[in-house]
Amino acid sequence: MPPHPATLSQLFIEAVEEHDRPNALQTKIGDSYQPISHRTLADRVRHVVFGLRALGVTSGDRVAILSENRPEWAIADYACLLSGIADVPIYPTLPAEQIAYILHDSGAVAAFASTEEQAAKIRSVRAELPALRHVIVFDADAARGGEIRIAALEAKGAASMTPDDAARLRASALAITPDQIATIIYTSGTTGEPKGAMLTHGNIASNVSAVIDLLPMGPTDSSLSFLPLSHIFERMVDYLMFAAGVSIAYVESMDSIARNMQEVRPTIVVAVPRIYEKINARITDTAMRAGGAKRAIFLWAQKVGDRWTAAMLDGHRPGPVLALEHAVADKLVFSKVRAAVGGRLRYFVSGGAPLSVEINRFFFAAGLKILEGYGLTETSPVIAVNTPTRVTIGTVGAPIPGVEVKIAEDGEILTRGPHVMKGYFNQPEATAAVIDADGWFHTGDIGTLEDGLLRITDRKKDIIVTAGGKNIAPQPIENQVKANKYVAQAVMIGDRRRFPLILVVPEFDQLERWATQQDIAFKDHRDLIANPLVRGKMEREVFGTLEKLAHFEKPKRIVLIEQDFTIDSGELTPTLKVKRRAVDRKFRALIDAAYTAEESRTGA
Repeated sequence: MPPHPATLSQLFIEAVEEHDRPNALQTKIGDSYQPISHRTLADRVRHVVFGLRALGVTSGDRVAILSENRPEWAIADYACLLSGIADVPIYPTLPAEQIAYILHDSGAVAAFASTEEQAAKIRSVRAELPALRHVIVFDADAARGGEIRIAALEAKGAASMTPDDAARLRASALAITPDQIATIIYTSGTTGEPKGAMLTHGNIASNVSAVIDLLPMGPTDSSLSFLPLSHIFERMVDYLMFAAGVSIAYVESMDSIARNMQEVRPTIVVAVPRIYEKINARITDTAMRAGGAKRAIFLWAQKVGDRWTAAMLDGHRPGPVLALEHAVADKLVFSKVRAAVGGRLRYFVSGGAPLSVEINRFFFAAGLKILEGYGLTETSPVIAVNTPTRVTIGTVGAPIPGVEVKIAEDGEILTRGPHVMKGYFNQPEATAAVIDADGWFHTGDIGTLEDGLLRITDRKKDIIVTAGGKNIAPQPIENQVKANKYVAQAVMIGDRRRFPLILVVPEFDQLERWATQQDIAFKDHRDLIANPLVRGKMEREVFGTLEKLAHFEKPKRIVLIEQDFTIDSGELTPTLKVKRRAVDRKFRALIDAAYTAEESRTGA
């Protein structure tokens, strides 16, 4: 086996030359997915490289990419990588003022923008960005004023190329060193202003090299790309798949995932836990609404699946009766679950946040392995991952080859190796605060390492310390609550308070259906959650999931929230993590009122 690429530019060149297939990428045009070959992709990347050179954008510069997942994202990215340019991905969900911060902080001299909506955001803050010289727009009809269409940029690059330029570009791209910065990715900023993590070619390439030997994939596989490429998780996985020859299809939009799954019929899918929660909720809801025999069969299949999964994960072959029951459950229920995700899926990969054990076990019973992993932007990102041959639900697997992990005295997970970022852009003090003198990166997560497997228990900064000095890890409790079909979101509050409480966003489709069955009239969500019967129902559902908690861990009250947490409203990061401090601030009046009411009731 040849050595793995040491840089991302080498990865791209070798993958194009090795695979040379007609469907390196796929994109939806009209009613069907259309392929883009490796050769076409390579040509377009070269043309963008020389187009950027014609604009005076060269090695060492920073160039932003503000776009949804689409072929042009990859083209712009690979063009930057081959040029020695550090690209700066920006989430397309961010508002203009946050985009301005990233563009200004990174000193980007050019920016790619996908649509009129994204280009308009840059226009609105352009006066604040003296370093920004060029804006290149993907959609042909979106360019305004001095903005450049990417087609025009490619034409400019093609026209400027000489017959020998392709060979010269190949040589210069292969001369890029592993320690050269490939990208600056701004962290989600759950606790403050985002910081730009500088990831080198060697950082990300080392991660690809380690994981490619753990997760089997190749030219016969296909994937549906829908997590934002602005996030290092999806981006590294797309590099991984490109290197392995997997055909990468881009989702039309986040609202079309289910339909695109049926069209692409992927064999490998990468997602965050919220996606699996939604798939599980939709399947469960459909069965419950069917009622009668279908509902009974679904509930029976769930129980059979739990017993079968327990036996399989304990390393025992299910007995003949259980094996027969599972075969029947598979035919009646689980085969339909597999069909819902295209019918060809070999495995899922999950990361970005903790995955509910119950949901993971449900998919496992359905013949769909979810390989949960763990990592951060600053670690390129993978630190540990389960593999198809070793799935241990409830853990994030073993550290990947070349990555060191240890647990500090206070329980914090530390990691060291070639995957750890170069540092935060222009922030040496912030860098020194997370990377110690011995090269250990302090993740900020709390966990354990048992039998070589890493288990994440909470975020260090999320640990709630009550006024009585009790330490509570909120994430496992929130995950338990979110496993309930009536709960969409849950956030525990209680730091420096006498006891914890929990904010809950109901799964309103489920709750409204129950209320209608109970002949409870309501005008809107606010009216619904104000009803005492509805509040009682939600309290029973929430508290019923927490019976095994220690007394000090149990929230004394729930606070019902009438709208879901969103990125736009500021409670979620672009990777769908809850900003606990933002939630605490936004709903402070409701939280204070709940504490006052409980303290008055108990005389505390």
